[in-house]
Amino acid sequence: MSVISDPSLRTGIQINIPRPAAPPEPVEAEAILRSLADDSTGVVPPPPESLEDIGISVSLIEQLLLKLLYFRGEVLGRDLASLVGLQYSLIDELLETLKRQHHVGIKKSLGMGNSSGIFALTESGRNLTREYLENNQYAGTVPVPLHQYAEVVRQQRLAENWLSPDSLKKAFKHLVVEQDILARIGPAVNSNKSFLIYGQPGNGKTALAESLFRVETAPIYLPYAIESQGNIIQLYDPIYHQKIEDTDSDSITLDRDHGYDRRWFKCRRPFIITGGELGLDMLDLSYNKVSKVYDAPFQLKANNGIYLIDDFGRQKASPAEILNRWIVPMERHVDYLSFQAGGKMTVPFEAFLIFSTNLRPDQLGDEAFLRRIQYKMFLRSPGRNEFIEIFERFAESRLLAHEPGVIDGFVEKHYVQGGKRFRRCHPRDVISHAIDLINFESRPKKLTEDVLDRAFDSCFTDNIDVND
Repeated sequence: MSVISDPSLRTGIQINIPRPAAPPEPVEAEAILRSLADDSTGVVPPPPESLEDIGISVSLIEQLLLKLLYFRGEVLGRDLASLVGLQYSLIDELLETLKRQHHVGIKKSLGMGNSSGIFALTESGRNLTREYLENNQYAGTVPVPLHQYAEVVRQQRLAENWLSPDSLKKAFKHLVVEQDILARIGPAVNSNKSFLIYGQPGNGKTALAESLFRVETAPIYLPYAIESQGNIIQLYDPIYHQKIEDTDSDSITLDRDHGYDRRWFKCRRPFIITGGELGLDMLDLSYNKVSKVYDAPFQLKANNGIYLIDDFGRQKASPAEILNRWIVPMERHVDYLSFQAGGKMTVPFEAFLIFSTNLRPDQLGDEAFLRRIQYKMFLRSPGRNEFIEIFERFAESRLLAHEPGVIDGFVEKHYVQGGKRFRRCHPRDVISHAIDLINFESRPKKLTEDVLDRAFDSCFTDNIDVND
């Protein structure tokens, strides 16, 4: 079974590369990074200027070139360079070597040098590539060595005092949030330390955490794949990583002034959520026995971003097991991941951990356990005025008209006199039922007392006498 790893696809690819030749001596991360900075993008990994700058063995790059030709057939030279994320000048000599060894050939040329030549495998090249595919099926962008990745992650940390009250308020403007709540969220987010949000279900804990994704920050750079100890870990995940595409040029092969190293992609800071499905095995490297490759765990994909563990306390593993898993990463900002054949890799841990739960803190663990989480916030239920504002704003967003006093009367009847507790999710639930009722009976798009009463009755069960 052949698996193609293209940067635009989520392949979950890892390889165990045999190393016939010794890898190049590690190049200092600071020297390789030569971080460029401006007001809009911050850290920028520049294109490597030599094979030594890449930090990966020449044999691995040659294998990737052969595999891409094997899977894709005939490929233009500059397109081949684009597929591995390098300038053509860096792979030109490697292709010449493969030509001399009769593993590749040029079928035709457009007359602009080898970069415009159309390359294809020879029969011996196909046989050699099949041998490489027995070991792994990775065929994509040249991976970034771990030490280079760790340095960029370190430099992409949010600076101290990066968050202002105004920018936080702007991120939450789509929600009805009281100032005291923002005042408690702000210091935790600004410090980038672990954060526990607890309270009754339906009060918007997840929505509050998700709103942090709206805080404006400079984009970051992440590699498509990482190399460590001869293993390749696929990092890019289109589910969680929102690319920011360049508009100036799609080509990376003709000259060196490309802005940044195309083994990396520019994206927004990631925001990853896992819930009750989370198990401890999902927090380590995932090995695919068929393709013989690794996929990065959630916390590695969330580096320089946010990782929300929702419904904390309801996972397959106990709260103590999960939090014990995070003790070292939270305190030392490093994590340890295990390879299947033995050995570990030390990776940076720069994700902002948020735990959200409907349980009481004393149901999660003891004082020593909870002390590991730096910030805690109880998200109270909304008051009457806040609840009515949420109701009115949601009705407005659904283009539903209503007479003055209708919503206030509904709240008085069912919540104040009826003893129903306010929850921030109730306006959405009741109005959604009201819309279904209006559509079914072909009524005008208007909230009336009758429509709201019927919608309320269809939403909740605790106002029904089962003995009637």
